Amino acid sequence: MQKIYLDYAATTPVDARVLKAMLPYFSKGFGNSMSLHSFGVDALEALEESRKTIADVISAYPQEIIFTSSATESNNLALKGVAFANKREKKHIIVSTIEHDCVLESSRWLEHQGFEITRLSVDRNGFVDLKELKKAIRKDTALVSIIHANNEIGTIQDIRAIGDMCHKAGVYFHTDASQSFGKEKINVRSMNIDLLTASSHKMYGPKGVAILFVKKGVRIEPILHGGGHENGLRSSTSNVAAIVGMAKAAEILSREGEKENQRIRRLRDILKSDILTKMKGTKLNGDPTKRLANNVNVSIFGIEGESMVLELDYHGIAVSTGSACSSRTLEPSHVLTAIGLSHKEAHGSLRISLGRFTKESDIKKTGAILEKVVKKLRSISPVPYE
Repeated sequence: MQKIYLDYAATTPVDARVLKAMLPYFSKGFGNSMSLHSFGVDALEALEESRKTIADVISAYPQEIIFTSSATESNNLALKGVAFANKREKKHIIVSTIEHDCVLESSRWLEHQGFEITRLSVDRNGFVDLKELKKAIRKDTALVSIIHANNEIGTIQDIRAIGDMCHKAGVYFHTDASQSFGKEKINVRSMNIDLLTASSHKMYGPKGVAILFVKKGVRIEPILHGGGHENGLRSSTSNVAAIVGMAKAAEILSREGEKENQRIRRLRDILKSDILTKMKGTKLNGDPTKRLANNVNVSIFGIEGESMVLELDYHGIAVSTGSACSSRTLEPSHVLTAIGLSHKEAHGSLRISLGRFTKESDIKKTGAILEKVVKKLRSISPVPYE
């Protein structure tokens, strides 16, 4: 049975061109970038060229790109690093209720350390209210952290407006762009972004590497201490092969991303239409237009999301319910409840995310099989859906 992968928001396969770029750095170019000999110099050159490639995608300076092991680490560094660097004058941080768990958990941890956290609500489409944000900013606010494109419902925030508001108030602005980097146009200068997170494995690069953009002049403390790597902000021997892979993935997206988005958006709309028009008791979650081109998040009433995921997997189709990082919990998605869904509606959600290798035949097959799965599960479900 040929399998269909439609969980690109969770992770992506490594592009063959990315793998090809990485391979030499596992065997020939394996040097430690901190070493003074030629092996180290070669590794350092590859590292710095990768840094420049990624910086160019978002109009940053190369020295403002800090390599980390994951988006989770980058987000932890952004929140905790800024909090502790500015704690004498500013002990207030603002986040939204639909942030990734690593941002929400970091904010909870900071609360236990004596910092004050404001959590902004969102509307039914997942947008932060800019008036509410303006009211929440105080003289002692150190940081505002708002996700660019939500990993579950795909809603894309007005980052430029948020950045402008923060800068007028003299507050640092961080955005988690793990889902949007390379897919949506980002210019950290014109959008007034001070810190930005991006993840390699969300853009057809390897796992185990990510970045935190830290604008020059931002006061931030490291959370890992050691040999002073990455301008002293992230000590650890550099994963050169993975970093080269991330840079290649970013370069491919910067060149091909717009055309790729157009193709994926067309396929997404076919699938979305199939679900909403052919299946009763369904609802799209997130904004209908201002959303990631590859994201379809729907509530299918009367059925548990886990049941649909397992049935679809039996037919060789991989999708998810909620976010991949918390899919094994029985609690409903915090994102879906934040946009006003009941626990019953949230538990019946599916996140279907398309990608570079998705074909139109995959979409048509998925739509047809999902319709059969829904009919089957509803026939045995005690929960009414109309």
